[in-house]
Order: sequence, then structure tokens, then C-alpha cells
Amino acid sequence: MPRVIALDYGEKRTGIAVTDPMQLIASGLTTLPTAEVIPYLKDYIEQEEVAKCIVGLPKQMDNSSSEVEPKIQAFLNKLKKTLPTLAVERYDERFTSKMAFQTLIDSGVGKKKRREKGLIDKISATLLLQSYLDAQHN
Repeated sequence: MPRVIALDYGEKRTGIAVTDPMQLIASGLTTLPTAEVIPYLKDYIEQEEVAKCIVGLPKQMDNSSSEVEPKIQAFLNKLKKTLPTLAVERYDERFTSKMAFQTLIDSGVGKKKRREKGLIDKISATLLLQSYLDAQHN
């Protein structure tokens, strides 16, 4: 069974998570500078079979689009040009960064380690993907 990959897009860094081959469990893969994500995905997809890419859909509390949405759309346009056969699906990512930070606190991760924004991005992508998987299985 092909994997599902998820991106927690950020203007500077993007967190990446991936499922196991059975599409049951999401795991953090890496965090990269956003400019390096598309080449990374191209290489990754050459090595692993990927069914689709889930990209976070940031919304405001009033359900309006986030201010970063135009940049995400530009990124998605480049992604579609580079990997035209990759299915892309958007999924609500509200609160994933806050949940990721709280997960670090709850796990006993020290203050110094919690300041690593790349770690939060990777955990956010993992939470996004696991939430997507749970919704698909229910």
C-alpha cells in the first residue's frame, strides 16, 4: 500500500510527516527550509510509493483564510508543475502548532529543545497527518 505524506507549510520551514505502508500511523519525517521541500519530495517519491500529499489548510478562528494562504497556493502551483501526478489534498491544520508545543511540554522535553522550531514543524505535520488518517478511518 502506498504511503501518505503531509506538509505543515511555513514561509521559512516546512514540517514533513509520512505514514507507514499500511497508512495507520503518522511519523515525523523531517523539517526542511521551504525552498528545499519540492526537490526533497521529488527524490522521496522516486524511492517510495506515495498515494497522496496532505497539505495543511490554515484557517482563522472565524473560518476565514489565513494570511499565509496565498503563499501556500503559490507553493502548490510549483508542486503541481514539478509532480503533476501527485494527488494533493488540503486538511484543516488549526491548532496543530499549539498542540505540537503542548506535546513537547507533556513529554518532558526541556525548554532549550522546545525552542527548536523545526521540531515543532515536524510534530505539527505528524499531528496533521494523524488527524487526517483518523478522519479517514472513521
